[in-house]
Amino acid sequence: MADLDDLNFTSILDMSNDEAIDTLRQIRLSRRTEKKSSTRTTQKQTAAKISSSIKPDMAAELLKILERGDE
Repeated sequence: MADLDDLNFTSILDMSNDEAIDTLRQIRLSRRTEKKSSTRTTQKQTAAKISSSIKPDMAAELLKILERGDE
C-alpha cells in the first residue's frame, strides 16, 4: 500500500528557511490568483452548435410541443 513517502514530497521541515518561505509564498499566491473560467465561451459555442444543427421543421415541432404544454 502507498504512503506519503512514495510521493517524493520534500517536507518543509527538511528545507532551508529560504526554501520553506519561498514555498509558502508560492502556495499563498496560487490560492489568491483568480482563475479564469472558460464556461461562458463554452456555453456560447455549445449554443451555436445546437442552433446551427436545428432545422426549421424541428424548431416548428418543438414550438408546437411547448405550446401544448401550456394548456
